[in-house]
Amino acid sequence: VDADAQRIMDMYRRAGRSTATVKARTVETPKGTVDVVFDINEGEKTGIKQINFVGNHVYSSSKLEGMMETTTMNFLSFIKSSDVYDPDKIAKDAEAIRRYYLKNGYADFRIIGTDAVFDPAIGGYVLTISVEEGEQYTVGSVHVESHLRDVSDASLEGDVSVHVGDVYNGDQVEKTVDRLTKAIARRGYAFTQVHPRGDRDPATHTVSIAFVIEEGPRVYIERINVRGNTATRDYVIRREFDIGEGDAYNKAMIDKAERRLNSLGYFKKVKITNEAGSAADRVIVDVDVEEQSTGSFSISGGYSTTEGFLAEVSVTQSNFLGKGDYVRLAVSAGQLAQGVELNYTEPFFLDQRLAAGFDLYTKMSDASRYAYYSNWVSGGTIRFGIPITDQITLGPRYTAYNSRLTIPNSSSQPYNDCTYPINGTTPGTPGALPVDTATGQVSCLSNGEASVALKQAQGDWVTSMIGYTLSYNSLDNPRDPHGGIRADLKQDFAGVGGNSDFLRTTVDIRGYHELYFDNVVGIARAQAGDIQPFGNQPLRIVDNFNLGQSLVRGFAPGGIGPRDITNATSNNNGNALGGTKFFGGSLEAQSPIWGLPKDLGLKLAVFADAGTLYDYRGATNFGTYLGYSAGQATSCTYMNNNTPQGAPKQTFAANGVPIQQSPCINIGGNEAFNLRSSVGVGLIWASPMGPIRFNYSFVLSKQTSDVTQAFSFSGGAQF
Repeated sequence: VDADAQRIMDMYRRAGRSTATVKARTVETPKGTVDVVFDINEGEKTGIKQINFVGNHVYSSSKLEGMMETTTMNFLSFIKSSDVYDPDKIAKDAEAIRRYYLKNGYADFRIIGTDAVFDPAIGGYVLTISVEEGEQYTVGSVHVESHLRDVSDASLEGDVSVHVGDVYNGDQVEKTVDRLTKAIARRGYAFTQVHPRGDRDPATHTVSIAFVIEEGPRVYIERINVRGNTATRDYVIRREFDIGEGDAYNKAMIDKAERRLNSLGYFKKVKITNEAGSAADRVIVDVDVEEQSTGSFSISGGYSTTEGFLAEVSVTQSNFLGKGDYVRLAVSAGQLAQGVELNYTEPFFLDQRLAAGFDLYTKMSDASRYAYYSNWVSGGTIRFGIPITDQITLGPRYTAYNSRLTIPNSSSQPYNDCTYPINGTTPGTPGALPVDTATGQVSCLSNGEASVALKQAQGDWVTSMIGYTLSYNSLDNPRDPHGGIRADLKQDFAGVGGNSDFLRTTVDIRGYHELYFDNVVGIARAQAGDIQPFGNQPLRIVDNFNLGQSLVRGFAPGGIGPRDITNATSNNNGNALGGTKFFGGSLEAQSPIWGLPKDLGLKLAVFADAGTLYDYRGATNFGTYLGYSAGQATSCTYMNNNTPQGAPKQTFAANGVPIQQSPCINIGGNEAFNLRSSVGVGLIWASPMGPIRFNYSFVLSKQTSDVTQAFSFSGGAQF
């Protein structure tokens, strides 16, 4: 009974309630037996109150604490568990700090101790981490030292990723060991071991690195035991090993498998150990895992300046049926957008390290003050992910979707009332303003008429295309990067059936680097795109690039680039037509807000953007669509500033209302090198309820027809 009481207390301590008490007592019953009663006082939550670092000089305590999953107690403690004292989690945090120092050249770094003391006066633990940093080292020399008879040192130098003059990087040393191990194995040396040896010179602060290659003991893997997995199937764990039962034992490959398993996200902890086998040349590999929840159900709500109020319900499972498959079903609804989406990914397709999956979706985007049309898109994508190296991935795909473009025509959205007048709304109809045919100041064009180019694009349009994404990713943390590069080259070829014929190419490169100020991350981004029509089909407006704040913040959605300003008024800059070319760049610095706990997830950002969208290639003459007779002039002659000269107009009657429309659209904002630019500030909240960002931008340069938007807000909440 006393042992049971102690186990209950240990459970409470692991849950962060160290002051909990458990007392056992017995109660006699009339039948001559006793009932055992445990009286429990749970007490208050006793998490970590302080985290102190001793011995650190190069990096501040706040920076080191920011690398840890463990946090201190604050006003968010009622919804978080990261402030609970957990020795395993603290050991993991200490290892993350050690790897960070080694990555940045501190080869002598070591953690002297991690001491946690419960202080009843403050009602929590005080965690003290003592470190010894040492000096920063650079690489003085690098060489391969092969002790294999048929393998020369020079033949392996191409697999070395550490170079003379670089700051010593422990991660690069590990990657080189992995590359050399694979290169030697391909030559038939199954028992070869690669050992990195570093000779430090404290006087010059350099380290000479030698990768020693020698024959290891002829030991085979007798058996691999997997323990602790109740939901995840055995083969999901075993497939992360590049070696199997019966193969030669190789410690470098075992360590790599442990890193892979820890990064899957299926397990709270993974530990791989060895034990002696049935013979001297046999070894048993034990894989102990502790599973964690991999599914989630979320209800999200929020507001976007592009889509209004919105809500989403989603179910996600990253280890579906224990097979390691990713499944997500989401249903969204909002003021201006509704949709359903299903995503499925198999990470080991055909038992190869090849990802395969599909996406099915349908989304309706309603007309708004930024777009005078509604678009209903339904389709799907089949995609693959082929790893070329640890950092480069090729993702081929096939996509097919149907786009249905409609122009609303109602009293609140009279975007087509020149063609279909609305009584009481269209000028000249009963109950509406009269039409001034002499000046044209009041007509159906003055209340937000859609461009004739949009009207012609109405209807269903099927797009069938093949494409690929070539990605390079060296980010140190995919969720909150502080260093590295993410680059994507995307190409899509539409014309494999369907109605669209074009080649679309986009490039997006983002670089992250820690600046000299503590915990400040600099972000540089460059992006560009080009779409080329071919065949007999011209580009539709919805196929063009329609950009705004995604290229230059401070501009409305579709607010940059070519616009039909034929019907523009003082309150309406015309309809966005989109362009076929764009390029832009931005610089941003993000920093936590001093004095606030990191759990709050608030960051302050300052940014500067510049870019342009241009080269409209669609039709400019829509006389045939408007019903011009063959004898009428239907040519549109433009000057250099895209203004039509003597554009003919047709006058006809609809419900007795004289209406004038030009077959020629007047294009504004189509110049190639007139850059738009802005600067601004942002507030980023990476909250446990979802990402939220506020931006306020100041436009520095724009074109007359552009539409600006100083404030933008996007985000949501899970509850």
